[in-house]
Amino acid sequence: MTDNKKDKIVTIFGGSRCREDSSEYKEAKEVGARLAEAGFTICTGGYLGVMEAASRGAREKGGRVFGILMNEFKTEPNRYLTDKVASKHFYERLQNLIERSVGFVALRGGMGTVTEISLVWNKLQTGVIEKRPLVLLGDCWQRVVECWQENLPVSKADVAWLDFAENAEEACRIIIDKSKSRN
Repeated sequence: MTDNKKDKIVTIFGGSRCREDSSEYKEAKEVGARLAEAGFTICTGGYLGVMEAASRGAREKGGRVFGILMNEFKTEPNRYLTDKVASKHFYERLQNLIERSVGFVALRGGMGTVTEISLVWNKLQTGVIEKRPLVLLGDCWQRVVECWQENLPVSKADVAWLDFAENAEEACRIIIDKSKSRN
């Protein structure tokens, strides 16, 4: 994706179906803008919805945006990407979204977003990747995680790997503060 090890990359996860007037789109755009202003490179799945919004927010602030695309998809990527990385299949795409990121922000989305969160969370828990922030942005996530705790063997220690944010400003503050403590 990049040869520059100094790039601070944050991956933004979220649904592809939200529209420009939705709260998820507005929040993702703000997250992209705030993180770009703080010197982060944004990484997304490269298509519509939250991915477009985060990309757009970052580009409007002069930021760099990676889009991790899938060869199998016939959809055109969003126009705000500065760099495109092609992936052969879902797992390769997920690996590209995860491996170089110093943190993650997830907004409301569908099963793809749940898959992305679950994989990052599991990699953190098992030590496959070193500790970094996984921020769940929006009021839906607390209820989803509580449901998992009620119905699956998800402990408080498991949930401690997650950060919850109510708005874009709080999500970005968590990413920025925790990335400083890693350096």
